[in-house]
Parts: sequence; C-alpha cells; structure tokens
Amino acid sequence: MLLSLDYLQFQSALRIKMTAGKQQVFDPIRKKYVALTPEELLRQLTLQYLLQYKEYPINRIRSEIGIQINGMPRRCDIVVFDQAIKPWLLVECKSPKIILNQSVMEQAARYNLTLAVPYMAITNGLHTYSCALDYSASSFRFLEDFPDKEQVL
Repeated sequence: MLLSLDYLQFQSALRIKMTAGKQQVFDPIRKKYVALTPEELLRQLTLQYLLQYKEYPINRIRSEIGIQINGMPRRCDIVVFDQAIKPWLLVECKSPKIILNQSVMEQAARYNLTLAVPYMAITNGLHTYSCALDYSASSFRFLEDFPDKEQVL
C-alpha cells in the first residue's frame, strides 16, 4: 500500500546553515550538522515526521547506523529501537530521483538480515511503503502508516 505522507510540512523544523559555501542540516539524533544532500534532506524530514507526528521517543532513534553485510560495512538510514533496545523499525530513505522498486526493497531486506526488525519502511519522499514482517509465515503486510508509538513504548 502506497502511503501519501506530507514530509514537507516539517521543513520549517529543520536547522540549516552554510559552512564553507555548502549547506548543512542539523541531525537531532546524531546531534551535529551534516551535509545537506537530497537523501539527507529526506532523512531529516522523515525523522521530524517520526518525532513530531508519530511522537516516537528521540532516545529510541538512531540515524546512519553502521552494520556489516557479507563483511562489507553498510549504513541504515533510520532505526527505531523498542523498550528492550532491540531494533524495531528500519527506514531506508532514497533520493526523490530514485524509484522505489524491488531493488530498493531488497536492499532494505538485506539490511534487515542483520537487524530482524518487525517493521520496515522505504521512502523517497514522494512515495512511502511501510510493512509489518511476519517471520513465522515468511510474509509481510503493508501498513497505512508507520507503526504507532504505543507499539514501541
């Protein structure tokens, strides 16, 4: 199920500055300014959606989390952790120029081999897919939004 989320409503919450002629945006999770790329802009807007609209606790979210896949270092865009500090939601953000296709879903699924989250989402800002994973049935179901905060608290 394709979600229609208005991430741009959170644009005013972003802290953007110029450093050495380049734009940077403040990441409230990493607590530092980072280069403002199309993917980073989307990551920050998604974080604001999760923090402001979904009201996820900031201390349960990590951005740009490092993992290993087949001995190669990779980075997950956003990971939300549950009360037991186990990965609960994986969000993969892509540039709006990237079409969300099976390849993007497979990339997120490869990242999830390490994390084994019950919820996963992919977004390019224009389109978003969120799903619940059922490992016992080797299946998934699309959701109408990101999971509610009550499911993580």
